[in-house]
Amino acid sequence: MTLVSTWFIIIAALWTGFFVLEGFDLGVGMLHDVVGHDETGRRMAINTIGPLWDGNEVWLVVAAAGMFSAFPGWYATMFSAFYMVFILLLVALIVRGVSFEFRGKVDTDRWRRTWDILLTVGSLLVPLLVGIGLGGLLQGVPIGKNQEFTGSLVDLLTPYGVFVGVTLVLLCILHGASFLALKTTGDLRTRATRLGGRIAPLTGLAVLAFAIWTHVASGRGVLPNLFEIIAVLAVIGAAWAIRDGHEGWSFLATTFAMATTVLSIFVELYPNVMVSSTSPAFNLTVHNTASGSYSLKVMTVIALVLLPIVVLYQGWTYHVFRQRLRTEDFQPAPTGPPGPDTKSDAAAPDSNGAQQAPPAATRPPT
Repeated sequence: MTLVSTWFIIIAALWTGFFVLEGFDLGVGMLHDVVGHDETGRRMAINTIGPLWDGNEVWLVVAAAGMFSAFPGWYATMFSAFYMVFILLLVALIVRGVSFEFRGKVDTDRWRRTWDILLTVGSLLVPLLVGIGLGGLLQGVPIGKNQEFTGSLVDLLTPYGVFVGVTLVLLCILHGASFLALKTTGDLRTRATRLGGRIAPLTGLAVLAFAIWTHVASGRGVLPNLFEIIAVLAVIGAAWAIRDGHEGWSFLATTFAMATTVLSIFVELYPNVMVSSTSPAFNLTVHNTASGSYSLKVMTVIALVLLPIVVLYQGWTYHVFRQRLRTEDFQPAPTGPPGPDTKSDAAAPDSNGAQQAPPAATRPPT
């Protein structure tokens, strides 16, 4: 295997890693108001991803940086073509991140409801916009002979691209519901399980249609490939597991569904990296957009050193914050003078005004 093909696989793996890790916290962002029902529930849902969401977004930055370094021609044409889409994506990411920090700064219902709405909208736009971009790579956008985008914003909103975005949104919701059921207890866990069971059939139909449409869009017939078949089976498995209360298996199944769905786009795309709807002769491929061999060798060494460190650090983070969050950890502080038995166990309220749980091992992240 050549270095060019190796780096295409690395880029595909980075985008897949972004959706696998960021997918569930995007889903939690979309669902926190639906399954939360009250302020305690919403805070509990948000705190399941509190220590994780910013680290998950690193994969998006690394994927874009990898494309810039390994395939500068691909990066230049893609980011020129999807300029407005990526501007909206950047705004959605910023609004989403700010929502986590700001919703607890003012103790009024109107303030928190505003940031809840912005968090929901920002979390929905991210997979929708990235899906439109990934779908456009495969179905094609107007590209001229000099690898320049020759279309307009309307040319980017293809039916297939929009459908890829919608499919990723549904997968993120199912992924997020499985994660909430896995990480919480009490009523929130019950509501997340119920919602996951309801959204799973619709997600399964969307992934099945995506698998067939993706294979047709690539010009390789109707029958899906192995990745697309696994994606459909994984959603069916997730539906069965979450219905029977097997949250761990359900989360594992949605992880496979998300990974194989994203990977199938890159499998169908190769050796192209961006299809031209103007002429197949103008397609961007791994060979006519790649950096020189020396650059790829240096980048390979850097990737072999740094990627394992990033994976180990994130694995350690998930291990540290592996406990389920309990409803009682987010109840408001008791009123009245503290008794002699509770004084020694009391902890300072967090930035959102809720009482912290005393034991360090079960304390929720904030």
